Amino acid sequence: MFLFLQQKYTEIYEMRTELTISPLLSALDEICPSGYAIALHIRFTTPMFLFQTYKRDWIDTYTRKGMVMTDPTVRWGFENTGTQTWDNLSDQDDAGVLREAAAHGLKFGFVHAMEAGDSRTVASYARSDRNFSDAETSAITAIMTKLHELTRDTDALPAAEIAALKTLSITLTHAGRPIT
Repeated sequence: MFLFLQQKYTEIYEMRTELTISPLLSALDEICPSGYAIALHIRFTTPMFLFQTYKRDWIDTYTRKGMVMTDPTVRWGFENTGTQTWDNLSDQDDAGVLREAAAHGLKFGFVHAMEAGDSRTVASYARSDRNFSDAETSAITAIMTKLHELTRDTDALPAAEIAALKTLSITLTHAGRPIT
């Protein structure tokens, strides 16, 4: 499995920038069967791009209840850099966000936060069946780093690429899963 992930990442990494973002997100979809949420280049509290592939019922519940305000993964991502498992954040989950996520099938996961080039990116990844392996975690964080780099300087991207990213961001977030 690790060699497959490593080969897949290498193939994706070598593609041209304008063809890279969608395949990177597709690779994440394969590794994160229960979905993910990626907030790229957060300025104040708003990300430049937001990709969410969790099931629609979880996104709706999370939004309706305003869980972002009490989510321990979000809090950890704003206060730290690196990687932390959801299990290790359960003692900081006074509002029960992680318990409710588990009730929606998001039982195992981790948050990864990075800051590079004066820009913060925070993401959370989920599975329903087991914790992520070290190889999967490594592949996911490498993909996230690449996504952060590719979308950092939107001034350098062609207007069509920015429009495609925004459309993809909206499509993933509102569809709950990528459209193939």
